[in-house]
Amino acid sequence: MLGALMFVSKIILEVLPNIHLLGMFTMLYTIVYRGKALIPIYLFVFIQGVWSGFALWWIPYLYLWLVLWGITMLLPKNLPTRYGAILYPIINALFGLLYGTLYAPSQALLFGLDFKGMLLWILQGLPWDVTHAIGNLIAGLLIVPLSKILLKIKQFPTK
Repeated sequence: MLGALMFVSKIILEVLPNIHLLGMFTMLYTIVYRGKALIPIYLFVFIQGVWSGFALWWIPYLYLWLVLWGITMLLPKNLPTRYGAILYPIINALFGLLYGTLYAPSQALLFGLDFKGMLLWILQGLPWDVTHAIGNLIAGLLIVPLSKILLKIKQFPTK
């Protein structure tokens, strides 16, 4: 369900350029479920490939979300709320800003770009990455309150 939620949120927000909740969900799931967060993250990646086609654009999805997951895993497990409320949105925003840069090496390898071509590709996408960063900053403000809710739900006994 969590991976499907990521996918549906992306589809709904496709009317906005480079604005989505994927970074927020990636960080949220990682904060709450730690290593198990890779399950919904890669379920989302798989569903996205099925929906849009497993084309060359999809290949970077195999590592992009892993970067944000890994950064989030490096944060202290019980980060105080006051620090998380500041740090999570900033990390999410920086990920959005660096998205094109992280995507670029695969583009260079897949399409034969040299280093200069890759840098030009990054610079051309910078306005979109700024938009991505602003959206991620705003979405990142949801991480702390949603993580509190998910942690409470996680504590309920299951049968």
